[in-house]
Amino acid sequence: MSKVIVYGADWCGDTRRTLRQLERRGVDHEYVDVEQDERASNWVKEQNGGKERKPTLKIGERVLSVPDERELEETLKAENLLGQAR
Repeated sequence: MSKVIVYGADWCGDTRRTLRQLERRGVDHEYVDVEQDERASNWVKEQNGGKERKPTLKIGERVLSVPDERELEETLKAENLLGQAR
């Protein structure tokens, strides 16, 4: 299992932006579409006070909800997950 899991939706601009950033930086990740996976949707809601915020990421033991590019980058650095691609 990947150390980075992105819970989002295909239509969501923030989800697509986050996935592009991970791909651009060479970070191995798993994507879960919460609209296709009820358990994942419920987990996201548990992390966000009942709201299905997209994307919600699990990076190691950290959970990020709708991170901006800077927050995601800082978390990836802290977890030593950055690849060499840009």
